[in-house]
Amino acid sequence: MKQNITVSLDKEMLQKGKVLAALQGTSLSRMVGDKLTEAIQENEAYARAKNKALSHLKKGFHFGGRVPSRDELHER
Repeated sequence: MKQNITVSLDKEMLQKGKVLAALQGTSLSRMVGDKLTEAIQENEAYARAKNKALSHLKKGFHFGGRVPSRDELHER
């Protein structure tokens, strides 16, 4: 379901926005809606990727081999 909103822009920005939208063959309303949708989708994709990466870090990684003892690591 779509719902209208009110956005306040200064007159110069409004005029430039209308021209830009016309050059792209769309309405200013559609252009603003598309840009907002794109920003939200990017933010959600980032959050999903971040959560996935953090879960991998919590799980840890096994690279094989044996783990050296503390003494072996600090031999002089």
